[in-house]
Amino acid sequence: MKAYVLDELLIATLARMLKDLRHVAVGAASPIPAAASLLARELSGGHLRVSILGSERHNPFTDGGKELFDCAAQGRIDAFFLGGGQIDGEANINLVGVGDYPRSKVRWPGSFGSAFLYFMVPKVILFRDTHHPRLFVPKVDFISAPGTSPANVVRRGGPHALVTSKAVMAFDRKKKSFRLQSLHPGETLEELIAATGFGFAYDASPSVTPLPDATMLELIRGPIGHAVAETYPAFAERLRNGVAP
Repeated sequence: MKAYVLDELLIATLARMLKDLRHVAVGAASPIPAAASLLARELSGGHLRVSILGSERHNPFTDGGKELFDCAAQGRIDAFFLGGGQIDGEANINLVGVGDYPRSKVRWPGSFGSAFLYFMVPKVILFRDTHHPRLFVPKVDFISAPGTSPANVVRRGGPHALVTSKAVMAFDRKKKSFRLQSLHPGETLEELIAATGFGFAYDASPSVTPLPDATMLELIRGPIGHAVAETYPAFAERLRNGVAP
């Protein structure tokens, strides 16, 4: 699948998950989630509030992440996106590094507020625009943020779904595992299993992730591309120059 077509598919897929929400927040260096959130706002008629860290035009916060965390603690953020250098089958994420901590042989930027937001935001969507066994592992080397918690731990937030370049998986918090919801066009179940280091449930004939409709494509290549240009100019240019699959 060509890069710009995959971008459009992922944007539309994430936007559908944000339907009927009040407020979605997007972290830094997240062009596809940012575009998806702005698309969801357009489709909602402007009723969805979108906060994009790193943007001046689409960020009401003036004190970095502090106000974002305050909003999450007060129950005023409905959805957020998290990724990781490693993600396992129980939706644990690793943002620290590979190997035995603190002597990790590969180090990443760190956890920042991922654990807090994973506990506070009701609908956390795990997102990566790639998919391979080094990323989706049997067990993360370091738990930056746990996917589930014991019954005696107060937690209103957690993983809702995992969206990657190959598929969409829903997360079952009671079973602490993923189930394949849909494969992207052109992907096969065998290829997905081979590219995923953890086990997951699936149907024998999985659904196919729907492509964006004409309205979505027009918005993505028009106003959404212009809106994200402030923060992600190169990505916005790719969106504006996209052609139909």
